[in-house]
Parts: sequence; structure tokens; C-alpha cells
Amino acid sequence: MRRVRYESTGGPLFLEEVPVPEPGPGELLVRCEAVGITLPMVRKVTEAAGPVPLGGEIAGAVVATGEGVTRFRTGDRVTGLCFGHGYADHALVGEAMASPVPREASAVDAIALVRSGLVALGALDAARFAPGESVLVTAAASGVGHLAVQLARARGAGRVVGAVSDPGKADFVRSLGADDCVTYGSDSWGEPVDCVLDAVGGDLLTPALAALAPHGRLVAYSSGGGTVRAYDLLVGAKSVIGFQMALIARGRPELYEQWRRELWRMAAEGTLRPVVHGEFALEDAAKAHAVVETRANLGKVVLRP
Repeated sequence: MRRVRYESTGGPLFLEEVPVPEPGPGELLVRCEAVGITLPMVRKVTEAAGPVPLGGEIAGAVVATGEGVTRFRTGDRVTGLCFGHGYADHALVGEAMASPVPREASAVDAIALVRSGLVALGALDAARFAPGESVLVTAAASGVGHLAVQLARARGAGRVVGAVSDPGKADFVRSLGADDCVTYGSDSWGEPVDCVLDAVGGDLLTPALAALAPHGRLVAYSSGGGTVRAYDLLVGAKSVIGFQMALIARGRPELYEQWRRELWRMAAEGTLRPVVHGEFALEDAAKAHAVVETRANLGKVVLRP
């Protein structure tokens, strides 16, 4: 089979031929039909001390199961999170990290909706959001962010603000239901909000925290790190909450499944509209990474093995 790999920090990415892996206990072997590109994986390629497997979001058909698998069988269509090599014709996914794809949905639909949607929905829940409150979403045009904007609106937010790197993305973000759109370098992000969902981290944490009203909550689900001063929390009685989807999938599978069903229901009803920025062949993985790395995407970027 083909898979994408790299040998040193920063790449380049290249295709290689390797044997198809065998599923171990609790694992599914999936023939990949779509693979999602995420900013955390792009950052690992450019920043990690050494090469790491290119994993992440995959969708496709189960072709083999390992010992102990009970929820899926050969032929089932699934999407899930691969912690090994996922930029490939075939990939291994732990049963706990997989979920079924409806018969009428495509693999690209699943990549655009499920994993990104689960993170967006989970971050909104982690913020203890209540209808009528205001929400600001950073990276609002990204694969997760564009769904978070829609979910906040659908759940009754009184005001939704998108924050983006480029003012050229403002029309797209407003088309998703945002009331306003601000850029990261602006002197002010407008009226303070009750909740911030932050996918960027790093230096952006300071203005994101400043955008909170007293007693506001910031949910950090970025791989970008960053530092928060305790004093900045103290003066406004603000909170910072970390969120990781993998912990939910492993520790609270019933909640993971509840969120997954809600996402597919909303998509079927038309209240949630996942957007795919572009589809790239496996051999063009470097081009797909460049789109995400430069923050040029409006919605999800997908590989098609």
C-alpha cells in the first residue's frame, strides 16, 4: 500500500510503498477513502524534534478486525482517529476511537463533520454555554471553527463572533451565522463575550482572554500551547478550561456517541453545514499541508487516497 512519510523536521513529505498492516487486539483495519488534514498534525511536521507518524482523522470501510472487536465487522463504513500512520491507503483505528458512518453519507462528509464537529460541540459544552450567552470562536474559518460558529448559533447564542487571521475570511464566517468577525491583529475584539473557544493558542491567548467578560470562560483545545497569567484570571474571575476529544472517546463513550448522533441529525436537518475547502490526492499531501499551514482554508481540507 501507499503511505505518506517524512524523514526530518519540516519535511519534505513523500510517498512510499509498505505492507498493509495487520490489526491488533481491539483494532480495525480501514481502507481509507478520505483523510482529514489538521493544524496539530501540520505543526508536528514543522515543529516536532523528529519524524512522527502522520495520523489523524480517517474515514472508509473496515476490511479486517482484530481480536476482541465487537462493535464493527468487515464492510462497515466508519470514521475515527488514527494515532499511527493515517495518510495511507489503509490505516489502523482503535475500536473506541471509531464511529459508524450513515449509509447515505460519503467519507468526505464524515471527515468534514464528525471529528471536527465533535471537537466543536465538545468545546462548546466544556464552556458550560447557556442559550443567550455570547461566544467568540478563534480560527473561525477552520475545519473545527466553522462548525463551532454554526453550533453556537444553533444552540441559541445571543451573539456569535468569529476571529480570523485574514479579513478576507469575514464574509465566509458571517455566512455561517456569525454576527461579527474580527481579525487577530485588531486593537479590540469588540464587546466582551461570555465564552471563547480557542483553537490557536500561543500568543493569541492574551487577547482571547482579554475578550472575555467578567466570569467568562475560555476553552483551549489547541496544540499551540501558550501561557496564561494567574492575575489575568483573578481580576475578572475568569476561567480557562482545557478540552481534548480523545479523553472523551476513551473515558465517556456514551457521551461521544450522543454527540456523534446529534451532529448527523443536525446535518440531515440542514442546521449544520460542513464545508470542504478542497480535496487533494495522497501524493499531494504537501500541498494540502501548505493550505492549512498558511491558514488559507475556508472549511475542511481532505486527502483522497
